[in-house]
Amino acid sequence: MAGRINDDDVKAVRDAVPIDAVVSDYLQLRNAGGGNLKGLCPFHDEKSPSFHVSPGKGFYHCFGCQEGGDTLDFVMKLEHLSFSEAVERLAAQAGITLRYEEGGYGRASQQGERTRLIEAHRVAAEFYQEQLGSPEAGIGRTFLAERGFDQAAAAHFAVGYAPAGWDHLVRFLRGRGFTDKELTLSGVAQEGRRGPIDRFRGRLVWPLRDITGEVIGFGARKLREDDNGPKYLNTPETPIYRKSQVLYGIDLAKKDIAKANRAVVVEGYTDVMACHLAGETTAIATCGTSFGEGHVKILRRLLMDNSRSEVIFTFDGDAAGRKAALRAFEDDQKFASKTWIALTPGGMDPCDLRLAKGDEAVRELVDGRTPLFEFALRSAVAQHNLDTAEGRSAALESAAPILARIKDGAIQHEYAVRLAGLLGIMDTQFVVQRVARMARHRRDGGLPPDGGRQRQPSGPRRTPVPSPAPTAGGPALNLRSPAHRVERELLKLALQFPQLVSPAFDAYGEDEFTAPPYAVVRRCIEEAGGAAAADDGYVARVRAAAPDDTVRSLVTELTVEPLRTRRAADETYAGEQLVGVRLAAADRRITELESSALRLEAQGEQEHSAALRQEVWTLQQYRTALRERGVAALYG
Repeated sequence: MAGRINDDDVKAVRDAVPIDAVVSDYLQLRNAGGGNLKGLCPFHDEKSPSFHVSPGKGFYHCFGCQEGGDTLDFVMKLEHLSFSEAVERLAAQAGITLRYEEGGYGRASQQGERTRLIEAHRVAAEFYQEQLGSPEAGIGRTFLAERGFDQAAAAHFAVGYAPAGWDHLVRFLRGRGFTDKELTLSGVAQEGRRGPIDRFRGRLVWPLRDITGEVIGFGARKLREDDNGPKYLNTPETPIYRKSQVLYGIDLAKKDIAKANRAVVVEGYTDVMACHLAGETTAIATCGTSFGEGHVKILRRLLMDNSRSEVIFTFDGDAAGRKAALRAFEDDQKFASKTWIALTPGGMDPCDLRLAKGDEAVRELVDGRTPLFEFALRSAVAQHNLDTAEGRSAALESAAPILARIKDGAIQHEYAVRLAGLLGIMDTQFVVQRVARMARHRRDGGLPPDGGRQRQPSGPRRTPVPSPAPTAGGPALNLRSPAHRVERELLKLALQFPQLVSPAFDAYGEDEFTAPPYAVVRRCIEEAGGAAAADDGYVARVRAAAPDDTVRSLVTELTVEPLRTRRAADETYAGEQLVGVRLAAADRRITELESSALRLEAQGEQEHSAALRQEVWTLQQYRTALRERGVAALYG
């Protein structure tokens, strides 16, 4: 039986390892004021950080689930360790030699099971890495070189080689004091006819580490044709390795993920290596399994899971890659972060892309990402023939459930409008309402009497499906949502700093403000003489033009609300808002015209469609000018 760890040594471990340093290995911490730090709790799912750490006192507490304690408690609960194992783990980090009451200094026989398995993996990783330099491993070095990885790259990622014999590693670990039971329990060996044999033989080997950097498993790549095993062979499930909770490269990427507020998810070990060497050091990969719930939790804690953070999935651009992307889409709503997809060209993975086109191509791949919702939407629509009414109806019924899953109402509305354009449906409101009904019934856990289907319009001359009668006061509006943010900011500038937006603002129409209350405020400004006529009584005239107290209150609110910028209001910032509103209006008009043209073409009315296409071309040129020249394009 293992001896009891000396009390003085336990205290020394507690004092030597700061609690914030330990917790930071698992989640991102930010200043909470008063010398405390906060982050997303690792013990329960939450969207707002309620997990607080006090470095000065050495304790943590979650105000959401009430978990709390000191450094040892944190490690014990999160890693499911015994008290002794937690002390041994932190002691190893701090370089402290432990004394056991019943027999000397930290004998191997007295260490906990998990500590022993971790140590076995550490020694095995060193063995494999040393073997990569052996004559037999020439085939492995060639494999790496052909993929653009030199000796320094192999060393950085601790890539190793497993000798082709039956028990090279087993004999080595036995010589280091490990028992046969420990070797098979750890997964580095498996039972043979005459005892344990090496699990990985004649393969290139990558160490798989947990978020703290401890080696807990291995991934091995086949090198020889006479190897009848799978292309990649990973450590099986063990007491310390659960593939659904491991991300390859997380130990190297975690600091940059937290710093950049971004994580790039790739498919393989060499893809992670390629991305890191190309400068995209937030890349990570799953280990022989699809991206799932356990991986989501790891990234959420590192990203603080806020709406400013990003998770970017990269997949091959072939059919299999697109299918994998749609599987990743299933996890989208588990993030508060924005999720994106980057499809590699020509079916190449990031490793192939770097080899063929260089580091810059890898960075451009990530920078050229597409919103995952948009990818899923376009993929659903692409399965149908939009030239027929039946095809458009089927596409709507296929795509609408995807949009119904979007929790953010403003984003859902924006994508519904985009779907109407993709389908060529002139009645945008019909599609918006269709998606909204599906979302409502999804939240309620049921379907409408018609099973979720309604007749979809089939031509430009259809009789509109009547909308439900509006409730008193109209639909609820979130006027601070992203969809309305630029409009709100421009109105605030027009009321607070009219000289910065004049005279361009006065040429904007009410229809450029998509939120009805904002359109009314725009009308009030016009009735007050416009921004160009602003003087001491300007805001009073705008308020006097308001049709009711609600609008009058909104004018007052917009007049006193701070701008969404940390710098002082200037012409540059004002120009950005002017351009933002005009760009959105141009995009909406282009979508409307393209939808109409598509519908006309389906009806065979090519002449009318050509006129609309010409108008679309003109608007596209104007949109390009806005993006390239900014506010200068507003003045011709």
